[in-house]
Amino acid sequence: MVRNIRINLFIVTVTLICIGIVMIYSASGIYAWERYKDSFFFLKRHLSFLLIGTILTFGVMCVDYRKLKDYAKPMLLLSLILLVLVLVPGIGREVAGARRWFRFKNISFQPSEFAIIALLIYVSDFISRRSSAIKEFWRGFCPPVSLLGITVALILAQPDLGTSVSLACVVFLMLFVARVRITYLVSVILASVPLLLLLILIAPYRRARILAFLNPWLDPQGSGFQIIQSQIALGSGGVFGLGLGHSRQKLFYLPAAHTDFIFSIIGEELGLLGTLGAIVLFIIFIQQGLKVVKHAPDKFGYFLALGLVLMISLKAIINIGISCGILPTKGLPLPFVSYGGSSFIFDMISVGILINIARTGEYP
Repeated sequence: MVRNIRINLFIVTVTLICIGIVMIYSASGIYAWERYKDSFFFLKRHLSFLLIGTILTFGVMCVDYRKLKDYAKPMLLLSLILLVLVLVPGIGREVAGARRWFRFKNISFQPSEFAIIALLIYVSDFISRRSSAIKEFWRGFCPPVSLLGITVALILAQPDLGTSVSLACVVFLMLFVARVRITYLVSVILASVPLLLLLILIAPYRRARILAFLNPWLDPQGSGFQIIQSQIALGSGGVFGLGLGHSRQKLFYLPAAHTDFIFSIIGEELGLLGTLGAIVLFIIFIQQGLKVVKHAPDKFGYFLALGLVLMISLKAIINIGISCGILPTKGLPLPFVSYGGSSFIFDMISVGILINIARTGEYP
C-alpha cells in the first residue's frame, strides 16, 4: 500500500518535471535567442537545476527524515541569518526593486525557499514535542507563531508578499490540525488583515495589481497587460491547442512565459486538454501526498508531510489561479513545471522528504 503511494508520487512528479522541460524550451527558446543568442539557454540552466535537485533529493531520501528533528533549530537559525544577509546591499542581488537572491557567478540562490522548509521542519518538530501543551497560549501557540512572524517580516522586507502570505497560511493550517485553540488563530488572522491591507495600499505596484485583477482593461498596456495576455493565450488554445511550439503569446507578448505564466503557454499550445491534464496530475499529487500524511509513522512525519503537501499545493493553486485571472498577479512559479531555480530544487527536495516519510511508514 505505502509502496504504491511512493511509486505514484514519484511517477507524477517525474511526469510534471518532464512536461516542464518540454514547455520551458518551447516557451523560452525564442526569447533566449533574442537575448542570449542561444535558444537552449534557459533549458540548459534548468537541466543543471534538475541535476542539482536530483542529487539533493536522493540524498534526502537516503537519510532517515526523523534526524531532521535534530537540525530543526540550527536550520531555522541559518535561514533567518540568510534572510537578513540577502537584504544587505552588496551581498544580496537586487532585481526590479526586489532583493531576494544571492548570486554566485551564474548561480542564484533564494534563501526564502530554504526558510520555508526550515520553518516547516521546526513547526513539525515543535508540535510533536509540545503536543500536550499545544492548547496553551504561551507554551504552545506563541513560539511557532513568533518565529513565523520573524520569518514573514524578513521575507516581506525583500519584498515578497505572496510567499509570506502562503507560508503563513500553511503554518496556520498545520496549527489548526494540531488543535491549537481556534480563538488564538482567529485573533491573529483578524489582527493581520489591517496590516495586509496597509501593505497593499502603501505599495503602488500592489494597488495596481489588485485593480488589474478587478478590471485588467482599465490599463491594458500597463498593470493589466500580463493578465490580458495570459487569458488570450488560454483562449487561443481552444480544446486541442495550437500545437507544441506554436504559441504566439510567447513571442514577446506574455512576460515571464517560461516562469510564472507557463500554465498559459500549456493552454495555448496543448489546449484545454493539456491544462486539464496538468491539473489532474496535481490533483493526483495532492491525493498521494495526503496518503503519505495519513500513513506517517509518527507525529513529526505527519505534520512535516502535511506542511510540504500544503505548500506545494498552494503554490500550484495560486499559479494556476493567476494564469486564469481568478487571483491577483503574484510571482509564484508552477511547482515542477516552471523554470525556477531555487524554488524548483526545494520542491524536489520536498518530494524526497515525502517519499522518505512514506518509506519509513512502510518499515517502522
